[in-house]
Amino acid sequence: MSDKQVELPIVETDDVVLKTQKFFSNFGRQILIGVGVVVVVVGGFYAYNQFVTKPKEAKASEIIYKAQHYFALDSSKKVLDGDENSKGVLYVISNYSGTKVANLAKYYAGISYLKLGSFDKAIEYLKDFSTDAKQVQMVAYGALGDAYAESGKKEDAIEAYLKAGKTFEKDENTSAEFIFRAALLSETLGNTDKAVGLYKEIKEKYPKSEKGSQVDKYINRLSVEKPEL
Repeated sequence: MSDKQVELPIVETDDVVLKTQKFFSNFGRQILIGVGVVVVVVGGFYAYNQFVTKPKEAKASEIIYKAQHYFALDSSKKVLDGDENSKGVLYVISNYSGTKVANLAKYYAGISYLKLGSFDKAIEYLKDFSTDAKQVQMVAYGALGDAYAESGKKEDAIEAYLKAGKTFEKDENTSAEFIFRAALLSETLGNTDKAVGLYKEIKEKYPKSEKGSQVDKYINRLSVEKPEL
């Protein structure tokens, strides 16, 4: 059995080098500029995050601390405006926009305005608030629904209540409560079919909730045929 030699393709080294040199001669400047831009962007982002964003977040957290205390005490005016020794959430929103703390401040502002009866203001701030914390987002949607309802914007209120009811379904009692509110408002708008559908949804999905144990009477009431005149 004879050994067979496999011939590999020959690469002319000088030719490769010349082609590489020619490529960098033509495009080297653009490549270096591109690399420089990436370095500047990455470095700038890091520097901005370290020396601007983080200190800004920390300062905003320090300021909002007192407002959170007043929120727990249900002192809505002080939540919004602060007191002689501290700033309120409106100050945080105005002066620390773009921070996570300012976003949270919108939640406190919206709830506080709702409690004070300033429904348009409540809508303004609650619409602009969002969070990945589903429990908090559920409450925010529900409060937005309340503000819309108090303002006479029933269709918007129903939409907000349904969002609230579907945001954190593990909390069966609260989810059922918000869907129930949407059903009641649907009734007032004369949308009986939608109301019945929502009541049935509560019964099927949340039978052990407080509202789940009550909806049969609403379903039966709406399902009774009207007597002919």
